[in-house]
Order: sequence, then structure tokens, then C-alpha cells
Amino acid sequence: MTELATPDRASQTRAELDISGMTCASCAMRVEKALAKVPGVSRATVNLATERASVDVDASLNVAPDVLVNAVRKAGYEAAPVVPAVSSVGTGAGAGDVAELAIGGMTCAACATRVEKALAKLPGVASASVNLATEKATVSLAADANGAATGIDALVAAVTKAGYQATPVEQDPAPAAPSVAQRAHEQNRRELAAVVICAVLTLPLLLPMLSAGFGGGAEGASSLVPPWLQLALATVVQFGFGARFYRAAWRAVRAGAGNMDLLVALGTSAAYGISVYELIAHPGDGMHLYFEASAVVITLVRFGKWLEARAKRQTTDAIRSLNALRPERARIRVGNEEHEVPLAQVRVGTIVVVRPGERVPVDGAVLEGRTHIDESLITGESLPVPKQPDDAVTAGSINGEGVITVTTKAIGAETTLARIIRLVETAQAEKAPIQRLVDRVSEIFVPVILVIAAITLGGWLIAGAHGETAVLNAVAVLVIACPCALGLATPAAIMAGTGAAARRGVLIKDALALEIAHNVNLVAFDKTGTLTLGQPTVTAFEPIGLAHDEALALAAAVQRHSDHPLAKAVLKIADSTRPAALATPAAVSKARAVPGRGVEADVDGRTIALGSSGWLAELGVVLPSALAERAQQLENAGNTVSWLIDRTATPPAALALIGFGDSVKPNARAAVERLKTMGVKSVLVTGDNQGSASSVAASLGIDEFHAQVLPDDKARVIRDLKIRTAGVVAMAGDGINDAPALAAADLGIAMATGTDVAMDAAGITLMRGDPALVADAIDISRRTWRKIQQNLFWAFVYNLIGIPLAAFGLLNPMIAGAAMAFSSVSVVANALLLRSWRAGQNRT
Repeated sequence: MTELATPDRASQTRAELDISGMTCASCAMRVEKALAKVPGVSRATVNLATERASVDVDASLNVAPDVLVNAVRKAGYEAAPVVPAVSSVGTGAGAGDVAELAIGGMTCAACATRVEKALAKLPGVASASVNLATEKATVSLAADANGAATGIDALVAAVTKAGYQATPVEQDPAPAAPSVAQRAHEQNRRELAAVVICAVLTLPLLLPMLSAGFGGGAEGASSLVPPWLQLALATVVQFGFGARFYRAAWRAVRAGAGNMDLLVALGTSAAYGISVYELIAHPGDGMHLYFEASAVVITLVRFGKWLEARAKRQTTDAIRSLNALRPERARIRVGNEEHEVPLAQVRVGTIVVVRPGERVPVDGAVLEGRTHIDESLITGESLPVPKQPDDAVTAGSINGEGVITVTTKAIGAETTLARIIRLVETAQAEKAPIQRLVDRVSEIFVPVILVIAAITLGGWLIAGAHGETAVLNAVAVLVIACPCALGLATPAAIMAGTGAAARRGVLIKDALALEIAHNVNLVAFDKTGTLTLGQPTVTAFEPIGLAHDEALALAAAVQRHSDHPLAKAVLKIADSTRPAALATPAAVSKARAVPGRGVEADVDGRTIALGSSGWLAELGVVLPSALAERAQQLENAGNTVSWLIDRTATPPAALALIGFGDSVKPNARAAVERLKTMGVKSVLVTGDNQGSASSVAASLGIDEFHAQVLPDDKARVIRDLKIRTAGVVAMAGDGINDAPALAAADLGIAMATGTDVAMDAAGITLMRGDPALVADAIDISRRTWRKIQQNLFWAFVYNLIGIPLAAFGLLNPMIAGAAMAFSSVSVVANALLLRSWRAGQNRT
């Protein structure tokens, strides 16, 4: 069970299940209802496109995955829990260990269940979970009654006995154990082969119909393919290649519901049955048989499902691309020696060596060496980024021309890449609110179609039509009606849209954020680090009654333990100046930050503060008019003014004026202008002074700005903007002080270059500190939303037009089968057009 430690769901855990056997939106709804009935489940969401269920459960109730799996099975489907990968595995596993095995030969959730049961039966196995998607088994081991622990060999033997292959993850995978991609390819190949054979068997059945269409009589047509041969061919297709529809239909009926398979099974059985009746009741009587109708429908539906599966796999390309970035091994340095080891053996603090052309295996900081890193598949940045000692590197990025050593800071699930994958998977698993309407329609869709088919049959019989005509028209109604297109319309677009966005450095947390983003009409920007580089420099340092070196030494002492950008600017100038006064560091204690004001510390027995003009005024410091004018002059030029203050003095006294300058990001103005062309207004909200805020706003073309706003007041400003505009307000920021505003906005947009707190509070995360990505995020959400609307429109219109045509006898079952087969394919294909989206292009 995968636990999500989100702030708003601290008491919730999330379980994810791979579901097999679903064929349409009705199936997904039935699985959702079955899971929702389990005690402790607060919410269940099933994604038909990914065939995965996400279940939120009460953490205090400790609902076991087996309980959820059993609920799905009772509904008529198969399920297997998706478990997080463990950080290490021991080949000599002992009591209390967790072992991980690579499993080969599985094809469905039932296989995963059999492997689980085989492992769970072993003495000394506390629990076993098999992930069908990753083809891995995670086994928790405990000592048996005799105190002995189960070894890896026993686990492998148990899996082998169950009919599958197993390999410890540290060893090279066995050739017989295919990867997920290979398994998908094999399954695709088998399905295509089945479609081809089905088509070959069906083709002779079309000859009598074609002969009759060109003027041949029924008897002449039957002579082309003898009736009993037609029966033999149709029987193989109906009950061989069509068996999957019967199995799925039976599960639906047993669960008291209906789905697409039930409609196909009923329709084709009726056409097959009436042909068998004619063959037996009127042998050699020149009868017209309808074996071709049932066989063609089954062939076309299976062909459509094959195309649909291919298209759906393309919607998950983003996840596969991200997973492919994970290296399996790392080269570590121990003393003066280098060893290549499985990535699972790397720990935080391990020194990793990365050679030119290799992928960086961990998140960390460069220890030695200089190079350029290609981070394009993670951040969307097309140009390689220069790296030197102390610079951060990200797992999955590609090293350029130099050998570097990296100190590991994060591994496994804690890496940036793993977090990105989780965000994309979560977004693709979620349902957009509009999908709820579709679900309600899908819930009653099949029963309504059955009633319409019955009315069609009865109506034609009452009108005096031949029984065959009435049955065939009813069959056409059953066959053309398909809830698949409705079920795929929303998730296919969301998967394609979020995947395209992730490849360009825009991470959308969930479907709700995607749905909100398309309506955004105002974006409030933080200034420092969002619109500006966030790398201020000291533009003025003017002591007041002190020597320059002494004042600089005090300022450096106060800021020595701070990570704030302004502190780094002070330390940089102090370290580069290297005056004699800095040779012996001052005694500093009780260093602390004062939110919204600055920092202070006890330096050599005095309380020294460094903060804003507002704090200076609060402390009652009166400035000479010349100094006040100088401060105003710096602010008007766009500088941030801070003051070095002696709080111990009576009254408190200013010791130095410090001016800071921060450059606007190169493409910030273009980002604001692009938002304006999209009909989105930009507002600047900053804690900086009036002059600095005014200067930045003017340079970027922003008409409205709010200056000297404390962190808590930023949320108030956002709420006021929401009331005033009566629209959807987004907040873009990167710092801890932006978190309240990000949460208060309708949509929070966080820069990944900022803090984790900001990212947790946001619905969208931008993987680069590029304000242009704000417009990209809104643009891709609008385009995805349009695809959802298009898909739903055509899915509804298709059924609204097709069903009446079939009921009035204007569609034969074969045409209806072809239309039904390609309806869902067209929906997915339309969604896949989002893959061509490119960030930064001119859009409306």
C-alpha cells in the first residue's frame, strides 16, 4: 500500500491496484462502487485508460490490500496491488528483511495473484505483494516457528513451481524474464495475430453476401460457401475468438450490471442463433444466413480494441520515458577504488562517479569536476546546464563532457525524478470533475440500450416485419451502442495532456488543477526568484557612524547562518573584500529570523538586526533627512533597501544602509505579454519596498502591484483579488513565504527551483524557474480541456445519431460493429494530438 503524506490527507493512505478485465466505462464504475463499499474507504477512482484504481482509506483502520483485491474480484474483475519499490534487497535474506524479485512470464492480474499466493504459502513469509506493471514481487520475511528464515532460493523455487520465472533484483535478469515493454509488445503481437486469424476465418463468410449483392441468388450464393462450412467457420469465431466477450459479459451479469461485452455477446449471439435456426429449420431451402454479421462484428470489435490499446499505450509515453531515465546501476567510490553496484545499494552520503555520457543515478551535489548536464527530459530545458562543485544534479539527467563525482543527497523514492513520476501518475489516475457526469450516464447506459433493443425488436414485429429483420435491427442497436468512447474521452485527454506538459517541464498535480487552470484570468506573481533571478547583489553599503570594515563585519556576522538570498549577497561582498576586521569572526549567538522583517543575532554582547525599512520604523529609529533621501533614491532606482540596526542601544540606532539589486529574468516581460494575449492579467505581489516593486512592474509591463506585503498578508491580497475580479486567480511563487498565498489562490503555481513547502501547496509545479512556463501551463490546460469537450461531444453525438439509425433499420450489424469499434479509437486518437503540443509557441 502506497502512503501519500499530503498535508490535507495526513490520516489517509492511498492504495493503488492494477485492474484487468475492464472494457468500458460501465466496468470502471462497477469497480469504483465495489471499492467504495469497503469499510474505511473514503474515495475510489478508477482510470479506464491506465486500468488502475486509486483508493483513499482511513490510515487508522489499516485496510489490507487483499481486502480491496477481493472486493474487485467479487465485482467480476481481477486486481493486483501496486507496491512501492524497496530501497534495498538482500540475497541472503533473513528474518525481518524485505526481498524483491523480478518476475517473468506474467500476463495479467491473475498471474500476479498466483505468484503472491505461492510466495505467501512459504513458512517465514509475512506478506508478499506482486506489482504486475513493474513485474516485481516484494516479500516481507519473518522467522518461522523454528526460528529459521526463508532464503532467496526458496522464494525463487516457489515462483518457479507456480509456473513463472524469478530473479533477485541484484542479479542480472534472466533472459526468459521479459521487461514490461517486451511483455506489452508480446501481448500486442498476440492480439494482432488473433485479429488476423479471425479476419481470415470471417472472409469466406462474406462471399455469399457479396455474391447476392452483385445479383446472385441465395442458392447461388450458398453454393460459394456451403452452409455447414459457414456454420463451422462462424462457430470458431463466435465461441473461440469471441469467448472473451462471453466471459466478461458473465462477470457483469453475475455482478448485477452490464457493460460493452454484454451488448456484443447478446448481439452476435442473436445473429448467430438466427442463422443456426434457419440452417436447421430450412436446410437447402435457399435460406439467407447471417453468420457473416456475427463474425464480422467480433472481428471488427477485436480489431478496434487492438487499435485502442495501441493508442492508449501512447498516452502513457510520458511515464515510460520518465521511468526509462532511471539507471539500474551506479559507480561508487570507496577510498581510492571505484565499484559498479546496483543502484539499490547506494545510500545517502555515498560518493558516486559519473563519466561522460552516463546518466546521473542519484540526486546530489557535485563534489569534484566541471561539466555540462542535459536536464531536458526532467526540466524541459533544451540547453545543457553548466555544473561545478556544490551545484545540484538530478537523477536521470545526462552528464556531458567531464567526469564528476557527486555526493548523494537523495535516493529511490526521494529523488526529484521519482517525485515527478509520482506527480504525473497521480494526475493521470485522477478523474476530472466533469467525468462524474459521464460516470452517471455510463451507469445507466447499458440497461437503457437493452430496453431500446427490446423496443426495436417489438416495434418491427408489430409493424409486420419478418422476424429476421426485427432481430437484425435489434442486433444493430446492441452492437453500435458502446460506452467505451464515453469512458475514454476524459482520461485519454488528461493522460496525453499531462504527459505532454511533463515533457516540457510543467507538472500538473491532479485533474482538478488541470480543470481549474483553463479558466484562469489573473495571475499574481511573487517578485524575488519568480520574476527576478533571486540572486541579489549589494549595490550600496554606507556605514553610519562606523568604519566600513567594522559595519561590514557586523552585517556578515548577523547573516553568517542564513540561507536567504540577501544574506548570500552580504556574505559574498564581505568574503571578497576580506578586510582585517573579518579575519577574526565575531562571537555570534541566538541568530534568528523575524518573519516579514529580517534577521537578528547577538554579536559580541550586542543585539544586531538587519532588516527592512518597515522594521526600522517599528523600532522607532529616526533617520536624518539626508539619509532618508538617499534611501528613497535607491528605492526609486529599483533597489531593495535594508538597514543594519543596533537594538541594544537606547534608542535603537541605524549602523549602515545596504542597497540590494536583483535583475529581472530575461524572458519575464515576454511571459507577461504572452499572458496578456491569452486574456490573462498579471499582478505583482511582493514583500519588497514600493520603489523596487514599481520599478520591476514598469519594466515588465505590469499595471497593478502590491508592495511591502508580509507573508500572511499575501494570502489576504489573493483573497481580495478573487473577490474583486470574480474570476479564477492563480498565484505563482517559489518561497516558503509564498505558501499561504499559493494555498489561498484558486490555483497555486510553484517554481521547483524554490522550496518543497511551496511545491506541496501548489497544484502545478514548474520544473524550471522560468515565468514563461506559467503561460505554458495555462495553455496546455486549455488545450486539454478542449480535447475533453471534443471527445465527450463526439462520444455523445455518436450514440445519439447511431442508435436511432440502427433502430430504424438504416444500419446493418456489420456497419454498426465497425462504427462501434472505431468510436473509441477516434476518441483516443483525438486526445493523442496533444502530444504535438510545444511550449512557448504563439497560441490563442
